[in-house]
Amino acid sequence: MSGIDPQVIADVDAVFRERVERGVAPSSVWGVFDRTGLVASGGHGDRGDGVAPDADTVYRIASCTKSVTAATLLALVAADRVRLDDPITDFAPAFAHVALPTADSPVPTLRMLLTMAGGFPTDDPWADRQESISDAEFDDVLRAGLLFDSVPGTRFAYSNTGYALIGRAIAVVAGRPFPEVAAELVLDPLGLRDTVFRADDARGHVVTGVRPAGDGAGAGDWEPLPLSGPGAFSSIGGLFSTVADLARWGRHLASAFTDAPEPGPLSPADRRLMQQATRVVPPAVVPTSSRATAYGFGLFVEQDPAFDEIVSHSGGYPGFSAHMRWSVRDGLGVVAFENATQAKVSTAADRALDLVLAARATVSTGPATAGGSPTGRAPGTGPTTDATWAAQAAVTRLLAHWDDGLADAICTPNVAMDVPYERRRRAIADAVAAVGADLDAEPVARESSAPSHLRWWVPGTAGRLCVEIRLAPLAAGLVQTLVVRAEPSER
Repeated sequence: MSGIDPQVIADVDAVFRERVERGVAPSSVWGVFDRTGLVASGGHGDRGDGVAPDADTVYRIASCTKSVTAATLLALVAADRVRLDDPITDFAPAFAHVALPTADSPVPTLRMLLTMAGGFPTDDPWADRQESISDAEFDDVLRAGLLFDSVPGTRFAYSNTGYALIGRAIAVVAGRPFPEVAAELVLDPLGLRDTVFRADDARGHVVTGVRPAGDGAGAGDWEPLPLSGPGAFSSIGGLFSTVADLARWGRHLASAFTDAPEPGPLSPADRRLMQQATRVVPPAVVPTSSRATAYGFGLFVEQDPAFDEIVSHSGGYPGFSAHMRWSVRDGLGVVAFENATQAKVSTAADRALDLVLAARATVSTGPATAGGSPTGRAPGTGPTTDATWAAQAAVTRLLAHWDDGLADAICTPNVAMDVPYERRRRAIADAVAAVGADLDAEPVARESSAPSHLRWWVPGTAGRLCVEIRLAPLAAGLVQTLVVRAEPSER
């Protein structure tokens, strides 16, 4: 399973099995993917025909659709048919009837709407019921006016209305309904044949969404809900998909952060743009998250202290819950669906990815494999990573046999200016002696926060020696920071 411990996969499966056993939803399905594709999947419960769901079972993915909407717009931008800073009134003239919150407020642009900065109030419950309305009915909504929680372009607020307006812009620019444009420009080129806007177009079994039955219903009593069809709000969450297809989509987006990005309808640069932390998400919006969070184009971006950027998006529609998330550095991701209102499968998917990433970390030596070859390189950073590894080898020689000439050759002048060599040499000797470090031994662990940074630990008889370097931004690959400290064993 592409290096993922079978026990970890079993632990992931247990996360979702427990949710069905607890009655969170009638069915739960999940998948784990890496840069090679879907590497493991599983399903529990009854998808509606007495069979447990699998990676090809079709669920509503709701707001996970927004990443496809953003990609479709970027494809039109790349074709020079529209600009991100065009005002929405260019495509929805009825928006001119909307009274802006201040006299100097700008008309929301496509860029503002993509990053949830249109200024509108958050609108999940209301908007989830608007998918099938017509363009004319949406125009009536606009002519009647909108409320604002902030001046457009100044603050994040999750807005389905904003993404409905993006769908309108796409349709106007392309001269065809949004679902057709999204399929032609994004879904079909990637072979996402099971990702569709109509249940009737799905090839696999379509799960029925449910909610708990009325008051007093026992556990496991569910009320089926009807499926809405395409309309003016399809761009906010209208897609149906499968674990296999959505894992393919996540893998494709994550590949933009490698030296060999997958080809596709969007350039790697545009895919990276989608996954940039563009608009800060206030902590009150994600009160249960332990990570700093932002929004890009149709995707959330979380900053994890151990695994760097985690890209994600949830989806919630009446009867359905969906989530996708991946590490751009490691290319590891999780997709999960359940068919119950407010099931919040995101909680389980978050836990599942943490399990997979933690397991990968325990078998890794930081930024390199045991053989010393870098992994998870960001595009264009190969020379920097190579220079850092070369600097590590040089620093290792320097620590074993200090020589001022070698230090001058591998370090920038500030190293000697910040701490004179004689004082530095004595401090290193004291640290080595304090833990009985074996300077000829292989490091017992490594970690890196950037291609130009490396920290490693040398074993000793009474603890470990921690060595940390950071390169200056010079092509010569010189060390600007050299820190050596003893980490004695606990007694």
